[in-house]
Amino acid sequence: MSKSFNIDQQDVDVKQDLITWSNFISFTRILVAFPVVYLHYYNGQQITWLITVLVLYGIISDYLDGYVARLTNQVSEWGKILDPVADKICAFILFFYAVYIDIIPLWFFIIEIARDAFIMVGSLYIQRLRGKVAMAVMSGKISVNVLGLYWLSVFFYPDAYAAHNMLMGASLALMFFSFFDYLHRFDLIRKGVEFN
Repeated sequence: MSKSFNIDQQDVDVKQDLITWSNFISFTRILVAFPVVYLHYYNGQQITWLITVLVLYGIISDYLDGYVARLTNQVSEWGKILDPVADKICAFILFFYAVYIDIIPLWFFIIEIARDAFIMVGSLYIQRLRGKVAMAVMSGKISVNVLGLYWLSVFFYPDAYAAHNMLMGASLALMFFSFFDYLHRFDLIRKGVEFN
């Protein structure tokens, strides 16, 4: 395979900056999960306007950080790490809490964590092998969004069982699909294709 082929289909000027607006937005997404869990638990598992605002910020920030990075030409190696790590930490906290209050099954949580752990190990391997972090694949982003919809449905609409089951099934399918998409991408990168 030609080493001049870029798997991302475009060259992006990736910087080494840590302190950027987009990285700040990614970091704040991690912090959102703690007050959501605290407020929900100590309000007798009732949804309040503040919980809703915090969850909305978490959703918006997941899109905003990448948009700001591209808009300000501040796509960075740190951002490529911080964005998915923020997603995974936030998801871990919120899904762990959902398992704790028995609105999401433990087996689903274990599958989600195992998948994320394998992808993170693969990313670390690529970083050590090639000296930079690979960007997320589109199927992974879609998977995260559907996973988020599943969590939102059980958290905000606990009696909507049909929606829960549909979104759980879609989440599982997309988690597996994106996992193999990541494996294929990592294999191509390992073989020498260029990437951003």
